[in-house]
Amino acid sequence: MSKTILITGSTDGIGKLTALNLATQGHTIYTHGRSEAKVAAVVSEIKTATNNQNIYGLVADFSDLEAVSKLAEQIKNDIPKIDILINNAGIFKTKETLNNNGLDIRMVVNYLAPYVLTNAILPNIKQSEAPRIINLSSAAQAPVSEAVLIGKEQDSENSTYAQSKLALTMWTFHLAKQEPNITVIAVNPGSLLNTKMANEAYGQHWSPAEKGVDVLVDLALSEDYKNDSGKYFDNDKGDPKGYFSPAHADAYSNEKIKNLVALTDSLTGK
Repeated sequence: MSKTILITGSTDGIGKLTALNLATQGHTIYTHGRSEAKVAAVVSEIKTATNNQNIYGLVADFSDLEAVSKLAEQIKNDIPKIDILINNAGIFKTKETLNNNGLDIRMVVNYLAPYVLTNAILPNIKQSEAPRIINLSSAAQAPVSEAVLIGKEQDSENSTYAQSKLALTMWTFHLAKQEPNITVIAVNPGSLLNTKMANEAYGQHWSPAEKGVDVLVDLALSEDYKNDSGKYFDNDKGDPKGYFSPAHADAYSNEKIKNLVALTDSLTGK
């Protein structure tokens, strides 16, 4: 049965490859990127490669939360039902460290943008009979500094990236409790996959990008995971596929999660 699937950050890397895989299976795919030209090119490429005409493009710069909110409004109006949301957009290296509001771009793109987008379009996701939200975490997870989150202090790119991914994981667990009818899973798709982001950051890769694509497709579609909401899937464990594993200890602290969500709501004007 065809599903409507929205994948953020899907003009390259595992986002694009996942869109291509799911389009081949006949699903309706909404790709997203920050460049209108790139999004249009990817939509055209996927349509041609898969002979699936139900491929659409969405444009928004995830380092700008106002742009994310505008995109959310567009989605709410144009896509009545979303079966699967894959929050894949992420950034590690960036020329500009801070966005226009003085927040670290890694924290905004990797955590605050998916938080804002997902919460805004929850009514559309709830229209699905078996909705899923897959949040792309990482093996890199570090305790979230309030000062870094609100832009009061700056940390190294490694540390800030790891903080943004733990924040995303903590919120995943929170959302799973808040929305018991939605399967919400955090996943480390695999460390140093052969993608632009990993190669730019580290100048090397350990595994093919397909390793990450396979697990995202599996988590999005397989019936095996319908009772695994609020868990963290670690694709670095096991071969060829990983398994559910403990995330960072902070992701299991109700108090830390409560504080993070309250701070995030005050930052994003919820």
